[in-house]
Amino acid sequence: MRKNILNLIRSSATNEEDYKALEDIFTLYDQLQYASDIKQMAGDIYNWLHNTYKINNVNISLFDLEKNIKEDILVKGNSFYLDDNLSFFFVINTHTNLNALVSFCASTKEHFDEINNKYTIIESAFFQISPIIQNGIIKKNYIESQSLDSVTNVYNRHYLIQTLNKQIVLSGKEYKQIFFLMVGIDHFKAVIDEFDYDIGDRVLIELAKVIHANISEFDLVARLTGDEFLISVLSTSNESEIINICKRIIDDFAQVGVKVVTKPEQILKKTICIGYDVYTYSDEKSIDLTIKNADIALYEAKNRGRSQLFYFKDLQEEDTIDLF
Repeated sequence: MRKNILNLIRSSATNEEDYKALEDIFTLYDQLQYASDIKQMAGDIYNWLHNTYKINNVNISLFDLEKNIKEDILVKGNSFYLDDNLSFFFVINTHTNLNALVSFCASTKEHFDEINNKYTIIESAFFQISPIIQNGIIKKNYIESQSLDSVTNVYNRHYLIQTLNKQIVLSGKEYKQIFFLMVGIDHFKAVIDEFDYDIGDRVLIELAKVIHANISEFDLVARLTGDEFLISVLSTSNESEIINICKRIIDDFAQVGVKVVTKPEQILKKTICIGYDVYTYSDEKSIDLTIKNADIALYEAKNRGRSQLFYFKDLQEEDTIDLF
């Protein structure tokens, strides 16, 4: 690929078409340098392919060489396979465990021939931008390692609070009320004692899926220590809607089964409780105190049995919080 870009540079001195192709490549290069993350980079690459070569069907993904996992970053147009007669694919080697895979499909045989004639130019472009893609992947890995829980792939507490505070400052008084839901699995320690941490992790992963299935994309989820998850609901401040969200999460998770033994097949089902409190913009109560109150409400819910929901404001002086 390095040879291709050098040949293109040489020929551009006398060939106007090659000069224009080289100019397009460096336009893409400059644009990618201003991209904030790998998804924006993928969008810029798609726009370049679409505007320069009229390519509509594109898939840009990351392939983890160690885990043998492919993660789609951008999918545009109709689906296709890499072995289709009209498809192309390029691997952008980033010298990390993650390589970028850019694949696309021509719309007709004539379109395929046009792209094929420009193959070395596209290849030269991907060679030129590979260091920027590498930096984007490194940045993505760093952010995820600092912000995501390694088991459930949801945020950690620090990142959720940090992000939430930024949103509140930037939005002014848009978020007048934010409900915080603390979710905990009933008698989770028994899962570890009876089975092992692997089964425990699978239970946590299933709970994370149920939570995400019942909240808006604007809401934030974090895993705290052990079996507890914290949800900040930004999509609504209506208490009846909050209660409905909580009940759906409780009911849906109660139906989830985790296979613990294959022969004979045995399924583990667990239940959860939820405690919640509300942060009000005009109150002196901080977000940290609201989260602490939601945690207290969770323990009161657990004291009342399985699959319980409890609002911190309903806590009475005679109620005792039995932490177990």
